[in-house]
Amino acid sequence: MDTNIITYIACICFLFIFGRVFIVPISKVVKLVLNSILGGLLIFVINLIGANFGFHIGLNFFTSILVGLLGLPGAICIVIIKILLG
Repeated sequence: MDTNIITYIACICFLFIFGRVFIVPISKVVKLVLNSILGGLLIFVINLIGANFGFHIGLNFFTSILVGLLGLPGAICIVIIKILLG
């Protein structure tokens, strides 16, 4: 009876440690994916507004990840690069 309680406690501790090891990278990946989706939406809004002025930014994996990682400064960076390169 006594060894069963120790085994249960050891398994619970193992699950907490195992879960802690894997939950941190998964949360970072989920955050990156959500930020990339928001970055893609921001580029879409820029394209909607820029359509009146003949301005278009390609909505692809690279630009949405860049805007997702950097946020608004990333979007401004892409707009500036687009203006400079024509």
